[in-house]
Amino acid sequence: MKVFILDDSTVVCERLISMLSEIPEIEIAGQAQNAHDGIESIRKCKPDVAIIDIRMPGGNGIDVLKHLRNIKPSPLKIILTNYPYPQYRKKCMDAGADYFFDKSGEFGKVIEVLKKLIQESKAKGNKQSKK
Repeated sequence: MKVFILDDSTVVCERLISMLSEIPEIEIAGQAQNAHDGIESIRKCKPDVAIIDIRMPGGNGIDVLKHLRNIKPSPLKIILTNYPYPQYRKKCMDAGADYFFDKSGEFGKVIEVLKKLIQESKAKGNKQSKK
């Protein structure tokens, strides 16, 4: 599973990379610290999952979500933010986010979701190989 990280915080990126590197099925496809570079990089590397912050230079995560809707295949989109307010959650979900997590209390949920997706993918692959 290829994962792209779009966050302007070096600390957050390093923490995510450290956590994700412990999962053998995950490859870090790339990272960016601003919306424009993130959108362009995601178009090029075609990750399975994009982990996106809301606030960053050159735009915001909501703009990124809107752009990613037009990419085919569109990656699974996880918002990981310090702004877990209901109005942001709604805007993000309306713009195409698949998940919305608060950095302060739900960081580990990103890893849980990815592990679950990997398990589902393996189960699906096993079912297809048995046919």
